[in-house]
Formats: sequence, structure tokens, C-alpha cells
Amino acid sequence: MTIMAQTITPPNEMLATLGLQRIVSMTGGRSRMEFLAGMHMCHSGGVVQGGFVSGWIDAAMAHAILGLHHERGDFDVSPISLELKISFFAPARPGLLVAEGWIEQGGRSTCFAEGHLLDTLGKVLAKGTSTIRLMSNAKIEAASRAALG
Repeated sequence: MTIMAQTITPPNEMLATLGLQRIVSMTGGRSRMEFLAGMHMCHSGGVVQGGFVSGWIDAAMAHAILGLHHERGDFDVSPISLELKISFFAPARPGLLVAEGWIEQGGRSTCFAEGHLLDTLGKVLAKGTSTIRLMSNAKIEAASRAALG
């Protein structure tokens, strides 16, 4: 099953904050997402702040994992970043940007993912790698409730 969606309203507030425009695809352990970078995301010189770039790549890697698990009928999984490394090659500017993520190696509890951020011409602006722990949604919700007291 191929999971493809055009998202007008982001599925959660975090993705809305990141400027998600649409999830182009999340299938076969790969994802492609479009984000709109605004001037409010920039620091001096109209360059998008690196935290947004990192967030876009991180989201694409997580959606690659979610897509693969959803294809298998597993909807009780949350990817939790254990380690995230981003290398910046060129400045990201306001406008439409594309984040792609893919699974390099996957196991039952840990995945290794890679991703990159592209401009609309296909130029690679940044690349990322991540070590990701797979946890059940129920465990995460229980831990959150316990932490909040």
C-alpha cells in the first residue's frame, strides 16, 4: 500500500509551527514533505535558522519510519530521536523547501535514518542522520502522564 496525502492543515501543531504544506509521500521506508519557510524563521541576512532546517529533516526521517510501519498495519509506534546530526551545505531561504527521509537500517527497536533538505531546484541544502528508538504510543503517553504528575 502506498501512503500519499496532500495536507492542507498540518496534522498537529508542531508540524504547523514548522510550516508543513503537505506530505507528498510516505511509502517503502521513504518520505517526502514540503515546508514553507517564512521570514519569521530567519535570522540576519534572510537565512532560515538552523533549528528549523534540523526539524524539517528530523520530521522527514520520522515520517519515513511511520509510513513503513503504517504500511505494515502497525499504528502503535512513535519514532524517538536518540541522536541527530545535521550538516549544512548552503543557506535555506524563505520559500518552499522539500525534506526527504529514508530508513538506512531498521530493527525492531532501533532504526538508522538519513535525510536531506532540498530547494525547489533540487539543490541539497543540508543532510542529516539519526539514530531512532521505536516506542509504543501507549508507553510514551504513560510516561508523559507520570511526568506531569
